[in-house]
Amino acid sequence: MEQASDAQGPVYTVDELAARAGVTVRTVRFYGTRGLLPPPVIGARRVGHYGADHLSRLALIEELQRQGMTLAAIERYLEQLPDDLSAQDLAVHRALVASWAPESAETITRRELERRAGRALTGRDVDRLAAMGVLDRTEDADTFRLDGALLRLGVELLDVPIEHETILASRTVLLQHARAAAQELSRLFRDEVWSPYRESGEDPDHVSAMKSLSAHMQPMVVQALLTAFQRSLSEELRTAFRSR
Repeated sequence: MEQASDAQGPVYTVDELAARAGVTVRTVRFYGTRGLLPPPVIGARRVGHYGADHLSRLALIEELQRQGMTLAAIERYLEQLPDDLSAQDLAVHRALVASWAPESAETITRRELERRAGRALTGRDVDRLAAMGVLDRTEDADTFRLDGALLRLGVELLDVPIEHETILASRTVLLQHARAAAQELSRLFRDEVWSPYRESGEDPDHVSAMKSLSAHMQPMVVQALLTAFQRSLSEELRTAFRSR
């Protein structure tokens, strides 16, 4: 069925929007009630009309969910975006998010998790793996979001005599400082890359260019952060134990 259109682009009914986005109508309505999607424009016969911005926002939400973000986290993420973002702007956001997403994140059942871990896992084991950031719980008690790259190390650490509270405290410290670094890097990216893009007239080819640039930056930034952290930690540990 050919879509209607206006000066701002194509117009979709809720069924057409859901089909284009690859989700259910129920999902579209649910996102709307959570405030993740702007309300549709009500047209003739009280039919809701959606546009390209809704489609792009749906794609961004789905990308964030594939990363394992909760709906509450997605709400906070979307609240930080400018209100005047166009469908093209949202496409750029999605490209950047996708290129920086951990490739190893996956949904896994408890049975498969234990098979890959090579051992049965108690509730305490699962709690410790979650505290280390190896996995996140989902609404289903027997399904998890797993960072496969961390699983082997996480399983090895299960038998190390470190208190659960210590792991949680360590992760809190790391997340706080990682978030601060991410905020500064985001500010640089926004000022030096994002702003020039928006001033360029929204060249459609710029989406793929931005995604390519972000993908090339990601390993460089991660390696720089890891190297800086390792050096700083070594220096701090030497100082701490030298003074005892």
